[in-house]
Amino acid sequence: MGDKTAVIKRLRRVEGQIKGIQKMVDEDKFCGDILIQVAAARAALNSVGGLILENYMKNCLKHYLEGETEEEALDKLVDIMIKYTK
Repeated sequence: MGDKTAVIKRLRRVEGQIKGIQKMVDEDKFCGDILIQVAAARAALNSVGGLILENYMKNCLKHYLEGETEEEALDKLVDIMIKYTK
């Protein structure tokens, strides 16, 4: 994976956000504030997913050059894109 350290750092930040949301719920904080934090965590997770997807797409091309057919590589990429965007 590309910059594994950066991905792990971002995932830990998301983990902290989720723990913060759990604490907010436990402390009966205002629902609007909780929803804002949920949106922020979702955006951060989407950002990490984008980095991982970008890396996969680059590696997918390498696999094609290393023996997979173009169709196999593209089929895998399309399958992952569909699953990621659901």
